[in-house]
Amino acid sequence: MSKVVLVTGGSGLVGSAIKDFVENKGGKAEGEEWVFLSSKDGDLKDRPAVDAIFEKYKPTHVIHLAAKVGGLFANMKQKVEFYRENIAMNDNVMECSRIYKVEKLVSYLSTCIFPDKTTFPIDETMLHNGPPHSSNEGYAYAKRMVDTMNRAYKEEYGCNFTSIIPTNIYGPSDNFSIENGHVIPGLIHKCFIAKRDGTPFTIWGSGTPLRQFMYSLDLAELTVWVMREYHSADPIIISVDEEAEVSIKDVALAVVKAMKFEGEVVFDTDKADGQFKKTASNAKLRGMRPDFQFVGIEEGLQKAVDWFVANYETCRK
Repeated sequence: MSKVVLVTGGSGLVGSAIKDFVENKGGKAEGEEWVFLSSKDGDLKDRPAVDAIFEKYKPTHVIHLAAKVGGLFANMKQKVEFYRENIAMNDNVMECSRIYKVEKLVSYLSTCIFPDKTTFPIDETMLHNGPPHSSNEGYAYAKRMVDTMNRAYKEEYGCNFTSIIPTNIYGPSDNFSIENGHVIPGLIHKCFIAKRDGTPFTIWGSGTPLRQFMYSLDLAELTVWVMREYHSADPIIISVDEEAEVSIKDVALAVVKAMKFEGEVVFDTDKADGQFKKTASNAKLRGMRPDFQFVGIEEGLQKAVDWFVANYETCRK
């Protein structure tokens, strides 16, 4: 019997990477049909629309990437909307997955939903050990409920639902907005402009904070593996190793190298640094995939820079 894998949020950073992995990198198994949804295919907040999608495609597997996301200030201003819209999307996708007897549902969480006050490295068992940072509590509690409901659906209905907690992701098809994008795509866009205009490349903050960055194609491959091989309701952190943690300064200088920028580099220390570190443990992943080779930060950044330069006119920015 053939498998139909439905991917919500299929046109975003991770969805595009999964599509590339499946269609161009040998990630598609025999008898699989993949369907990548975008917002044009229906409003996941609307239950009849989600019913119609499941009725149309009759998926056997679902990878649920779609979410209402935003930067710090959006999260602070719209806590109600971030909570209600994500709760509605997640509830509709989960309940339809149960009704249509989906064999496997993989949802995405985020490291930003962990407790604000915690010890490092964080691991999967610490997700509910205290309140998240107040700035994003609407989004965080909505996402935490996915983890709670995965176990509840398994206990009550025997559903095979799980979730992935990824660390920082970058790569082709990202949102390269300087104001609203994440750190790496923002740095790439700013360096591009500095090179084009002959102006200094200015990095916000001191550059000292440490982060674990993962190339999107690596996450894509591991997401497909989770769909096929990981069958616990408990979440799994997908991340590069702790030793691969790099400073924002190192990332910025790697962007400079990849962009072949030869102008002045400035760190604007009047801008806030944010949290110094958010180190996550990938021990659970390594216990199951000890030999997985992650793309190194310099190689990944070169790929991301090359893609951005080639797609500058049409990419999200």
